[in-house]
Amino acid sequence: MLLSRQSNIHAFTVIRNCVRSMASDATVLVEERGRAGIVTLNRTKALNALNTEMVRNIYAALLQFERDKSLVIIKGAGGKAFCAGGDVRSLVEKDLSYGEDFFRSEYTLNHLIGTYTIPYIAIIDGITLGGGVGISVHGKYRIATEKTVFAMPETAIGLFPDVGGSYFLPRLDGKLGNFFGLTGFRLKGKDVLKGGIATHYCESSKLPSLENELVGASGFAEVEATLSKYSIQDDSEFVLAKNMNQINKCFGSSTVEEIVANLEKDGSEWAQKTKEALSKASPTALKVTLKAISFGSKLSLADSLRMEFRLGNNHLRDSDFHEGVRALLIDKTNQPKWKPPTLEEVTDSRVSSFFEQVSGVEDLDLYERF
Repeated sequence: MLLSRQSNIHAFTVIRNCVRSMASDATVLVEERGRAGIVTLNRTKALNALNTEMVRNIYAALLQFERDKSLVIIKGAGGKAFCAGGDVRSLVEKDLSYGEDFFRSEYTLNHLIGTYTIPYIAIIDGITLGGGVGISVHGKYRIATEKTVFAMPETAIGLFPDVGGSYFLPRLDGKLGNFFGLTGFRLKGKDVLKGGIATHYCESSKLPSLENELVGASGFAEVEATLSKYSIQDDSEFVLAKNMNQINKCFGSSTVEEIVANLEKDGSEWAQKTKEALSKASPTALKVTLKAISFGSKLSLADSLRMEFRLGNNHLRDSDFHEGVRALLIDKTNQPKWKPPTLEEVTDSRVSSFFEQVSGVEDLDLYERF
């Protein structure tokens, strides 16, 4: 069970020191530099994908730093990825208690980041998918580079865009959230800023200098001044600018069937490619995702995460999630057999069942701040 923010801070100090003492062998590196606490994801062979131990260590470090430091910087090691998501393979290969504990820990971390009282700066240099989005997008500052790749690709493995996706996706411009959440579309480089995922854009070669200046900053004003100094302004057109009217029209419908019909009616090359992307995803996951985003548009981050905790636990038990992970990540056949295989066969009652509390699993309890 994840420790409460009101627990004895000594417990977090012990965890933090253990992480530090393992040096380069640790999957999470924690250090203090100047006024900053720095967290580095260090599971490079797995593109820094999160497991339960990593989530807990990050959570512990953030609690301590919130008390002791002026700001936090989180980044990824290895040069390829900030964080490629959660370790979903472990979720399907281990028992249900592992999955429940992972979701409980991860979503509590997402909430902590979203309610953090000191500047939280995520340097999303490289691949940033799923769970990596969750530990960055809810923070105050997100620094993209030319190497950044963003996506929420969960429907392709029979899941839904979690880690607060139901909260931040509907708050993007127009219907971009529906589009990203359903299709898993990837944004790259400067478009991650223009799409509303990042708050700043910086050349990756300048990151060491940026970090060196940030560690001496004190408070939001100094952090913002430093970020502005390094942030590049770019007037080029957003990669989806020419499609925004189509996205808003096609993805503004209340059902996935209507979205598909809109794309068929549009008939453009963009619409055909988008429809093809939807056809590869789990029909059940698509319908659950659209409903979750709709609900999340009216919920707080905390309530969105509570909703997602129910969704996640239901997906662990009875969904296309196991099949999607098998087909795409384990056997790598890329030919999942969805049940049911068509949108029309996914009933409203089936979709609603994912939003119900799982028998024997307590709802997510997000701890209040000090």
